[in-house]
Amino acid sequence: MAGHSKWANIQHRKGRQDAARSKLFSKLSKEITVAAKMGDPDPEKNPRLRLAVKAAKSQSMPKDVIDRAIKKSMAGDAADYTEIRYEGYGAGGIAIIVEAMTDNINRTASNVRSTFTKHGGNLGTTGSVSFSFDRVGEIIYDKSVGDEDTVMMAALEAGADDVETDDDAHYVYCAMESFSDVSDALEAELGEAKDTKLIWKPQSRTMVDLETAQKLMKLIDTLEDDDDVQNVTANFDVPDDVAAELG
Repeated sequence: MAGHSKWANIQHRKGRQDAARSKLFSKLSKEITVAAKMGDPDPEKNPRLRLAVKAAKSQSMPKDVIDRAIKKSMAGDAADYTEIRYEGYGAGGIAIIVEAMTDNINRTASNVRSTFTKHGGNLGTTGSVSFSFDRVGEIIYDKSVGDEDTVMMAALEAGADDVETDDDAHYVYCAMESFSDVSDALEAELGEAKDTKLIWKPQSRTMVDLETAQKLMKLIDTLEDDDDVQNVTANFDVPDDVAAELG
């Protein structure tokens, strides 16, 4: 059981503090609509939609907003979104993956490329950095559900691969293919998770200094502020002294 990334923890706290609720709900709603449109509008028959709804509930999205997002998928005038992944490098050569969902690829590509350039990075080709990440499910539980041994035992019995813990939470990781089953099994054993989502998990992380971390934060914040961008992942971490200044 390893300690969770300090940078990921800072980013998680910052997201709770700074993210505009309307923008967060908009991105979650988009995922729900796309998931419902691509499959069955019944979450019980559509694993991707079930996970999208679970993620929305973990962020306290009202039920009526979730229902509207599902109904929107069945409307004849619902926008057609394309899922696209961008890969590139930020300050210090840090690998960055940007997941977007857009109804205008040219607009999104232009915005993402411009953001990388303005913040000292450069956009690469598809596959240029994703080889150094694993696509996995992440299920987050508050420390209040139990100690490390309790969560580890429950996670292994549910079919998870690993658990990381920090001062705030337990982070359970599992294969993408078994994400839905593991999530359901853990919910039955530990209760509803704090957050549930598919992520790009770095195979290793590069430690960065304060200046580089600040540049990377500006790049990531600007990317995440784009309405077309759903998620941003990077493979860096920060030492304790840098974490204290950033946090």
